[in-house]
Amino acid sequence: MRVRQLTAAAAALLIAAGLGGCSDGHTPARTPAPVPVRADPTARTGDVTPADRTAVRAGGTLRWAVDRTPATLNVYQGAATADSALIAHALYPSLFRPDEHGRLAPDPDYLAGAESTPPGQQPQVVTYRLNPRAVWSDGTPLRAADLAAQRAALSGLDPAYRGGHPAGYDAIDSITQGADPHEVRVTFRRPYAEWRSLFAPLYPAADTATPDAFNRALTGGTHPSAGPYNLSRYDTEGGRVSLERNPRWWGDVPKTDRIDFLSTQPEQRLDALDRNRLDIAPLTTAVDRAAAPAPTTATPGAGPTTATPGAAPPAAAPEASAQALRRAQALPGITVHRAAAASLTQLTVNAARTPLTDPAVRRALARAVDRRRIAEAALTPLGLPAVPLGNHLLAADQDGYRDNSAAAGPPDAARQLDEAGWKRPPGGGTRTKDGRELALTLLVPAGSATAKRTADALTAVLAESGIAVSPVTAPAETFVRDRLAAGDYDLALFSWPAGPSPASEQRPAYAKPRPDLDGALDPGTNYGRSGTDEIDRLFDRAGAEPDPAARLDLLQQADVRIWQLGHSVPLYQRPELVGVRNGVTGAGAFGFAWPRFQDLGWARAS
Repeated sequence: MRVRQLTAAAAALLIAAGLGGCSDGHTPARTPAPVPVRADPTARTGDVTPADRTAVRAGGTLRWAVDRTPATLNVYQGAATADSALIAHALYPSLFRPDEHGRLAPDPDYLAGAESTPPGQQPQVVTYRLNPRAVWSDGTPLRAADLAAQRAALSGLDPAYRGGHPAGYDAIDSITQGADPHEVRVTFRRPYAEWRSLFAPLYPAADTATPDAFNRALTGGTHPSAGPYNLSRYDTEGGRVSLERNPRWWGDVPKTDRIDFLSTQPEQRLDALDRNRLDIAPLTTAVDRAAAPAPTTATPGAGPTTATPGAAPPAAAPEASAQALRRAQALPGITVHRAAAASLTQLTVNAARTPLTDPAVRRALARAVDRRRIAEAALTPLGLPAVPLGNHLLAADQDGYRDNSAAAGPPDAARQLDEAGWKRPPGGGTRTKDGRELALTLLVPAGSATAKRTADALTAVLAESGIAVSPVTAPAETFVRDRLAAGDYDLALFSWPAGPSPASEQRPAYAKPRPDLDGALDPGTNYGRSGTDEIDRLFDRAGAEPDPAARLDLLQQADVRIWQLGHSVPLYQRPELVGVRNGVTGAGAFGFAWPRFQDLGWARAS
């Protein structure tokens, strides 16, 4: 499961992280014909050391860096983080799990089979056949009651349940036992094509059946679990979550005796790897936000200079980031895995701010952005291929990926701007119209070297078309709340998570803003503040379309309309860097996939 809401932390990672015409009056272009799906065969989401179980020795401990001990392991609660989801996948079932390309497949440890009624047959009923060996850690078998309790908690029908409402649960009408206790029948009130994304993870009814149970933070204690590992220690103060083998586990025996998730701030991880205190450490933020040396003060004749006490930490700079990457690559016994993350970095255009209220200006701006140059500036210094994105909804190595950027109009951005009335003075410079310059602010997360490289490249590229851009930084703590959500920007640079169910996962970012109770437009998480009824209908039709090819065609149509709207410009997939100690198997940059925790371990000596 991927949490769709863009939190301040996600912004900081950035980069780290009916079918009528469009409502703006632009005549929709014909949907482009399909083209070869790969933008570049080297655009790879995920880089993991293969895990051959026969070559992995039994026993030992793995030490894995997390930002902090999670406030909860219930990924549907507001306090959940990416670390919550990581640990939860070792402890709780997911009926389907994604592969490295985001394709969902049944997990045989939990699911013996699943099928939906034929397309067009109403109501839609999905029949799950649970693995009869699958039990919670208290010995209770997985059963229909667990799925029914989770649906009640996440459907949004009872406001007493606090937390998120992931797509799909509100489409369920009922959940009942089938022919025997291992068969579960889920009946939908309306067609829901992306049903495979549900119940991932699945929590026991004991923790979801009532609002009080669901709303409690899921941390230590005697909560039942059903993964290859059980929770043995939850030390918030000491910054450690420890998992040990589940003695009731029915699947492949976990190779590692224990996994320790250790609270280690990004700036401490290179030292921790060097001192043999960690075995697996995400390094994206450690490299991206590496600080330049602190300013020093010196008094003549006073000896060596020292950092000024109490000085504010310096901002990250590209050179400091490059130094951190070189150090990571030079650490003895450590391999840096690098890949494109399952996260799409985009340039969002605020359609509520003049002159970007004009869709012609937004489309011209989109065509003025040289996405390959931007990708080169952002990714090449990290040793990743410079693969630009041309789709708002799919990553470059997902099935069906297609570059739809031509839908934004002719490639000659200058001509489009001229036709919109923005003229360039003789000899070049910034375009003007009615005495106003075409000058825009660019909101960028503070302290990110990748963001700075991207912003510098965007500033240079857009200046070539007569668009003046002034980058403005905002700290992670206020980036979303005070700037994005408030609409206090012209252009903004951040990343959205990508996932295996784009019809439901991506819809909120492009849903047409609607009036709230006071009559003001509520953008929700559509920070671009532009949308159309047609785009909403295309997403809704895709979400209900059971045929994968037809669903993908509807998503391509939606992406074309988003390009025509000038909502935003996809740039590249966010980089992902992970340091892994040599000899550890089954670990690395996972991309769309999740770790198969029972395969993680130490390679046998050759």
